[in-house]
Amino acid sequence: MKLHLLRYFSVLAEELHFGRAAERLAITQPPLSSGIKALEDELGVRLFERNSKHVELTPAGRAYLAEVRLVLDRVAQAGETARAVAGGQQGRLDVGFTGSMVYRDMPRIVQAFHAQAPGMEVNLREMSSSEQIEALLHRQLHVGFINTSAVPARLRSVPLADDHFMCCLPDAHPLAQAASIDLRTLADETFVMFSREVAPANHDNVIALLHRAGIHPQTRHAARQWLTVVALVASGMGVGLVPASMARAGITGARFVPLRGLTHPTVGVLAWHAEQTSPALQAFIAIASTGAAPR
Repeated sequence: MKLHLLRYFSVLAEELHFGRAAERLAITQPPLSSGIKALEDELGVRLFERNSKHVELTPAGRAYLAEVRLVLDRVAQAGETARAVAGGQQGRLDVGFTGSMVYRDMPRIVQAFHAQAPGMEVNLREMSSSEQIEALLHRQLHVGFINTSAVPARLRSVPLADDHFMCCLPDAHPLAQAASIDLRTLADETFVMFSREVAPANHDNVIALLHRAGIHPQTRHAARQWLTVVALVASGMGVGLVPASMARAGITGARFVPLRGLTHPTVGVLAWHAEQTSPALQAFIAIASTGAAPR
């Protein structure tokens, strides 16, 4: 059944006059008449009682009109949905993130995207950096907030707003109230480290920072998330070097003290597959690229 015949029927049912209906449809009366006849022949029922002076819906026509209006409404809605998806205003975006990104740029970017495209469904999935990279390579994620500075060749990335390392100490540590710490004073401490298997960049960044201070750390614990590092430190399991943003987690028992004379950024990027080019993804990336925005 041709959709234009349903439109002919709907307009004629509203006007009950061939001349006015043809004018609304921007056609002449003969194609309207032949279209209605073709529709009735296809259905095998009369939809209108008509003569030279009068047009009226039959009972079958009235019942058919209710269904046709539903069909035309859904067709119109389908068109609007297609245009919204094409314009990045509707659909679904699967977004990966590591736990620490909750305290960095991720909330700002997601909220800004939601304000710009309220019809888009954003599905957040907490995953390790290595899990996200795998998922992005297999297109199981659209985009991911990852603790790394370099991504595989098939992925693209933009850096997130700067964060930097601080020393995380238990409240009871003698240096917990210090204004700043010379990292070398912690040479004999036990360090809580980030597991290299989960996020090599996080682990290697901390090791590089310690080596710059001439420290070959004693390590006893390997955590999978920055939050776990902070929680272990707060429990008296050692000291750690963590992103400054982790202070926002508000974990009781942990103190964050600046490193004296050392500034070392923590890595973090927003990554996506090079062949993913949807308008919604591009809008999300554009928001993330404004990394200098207040946090």
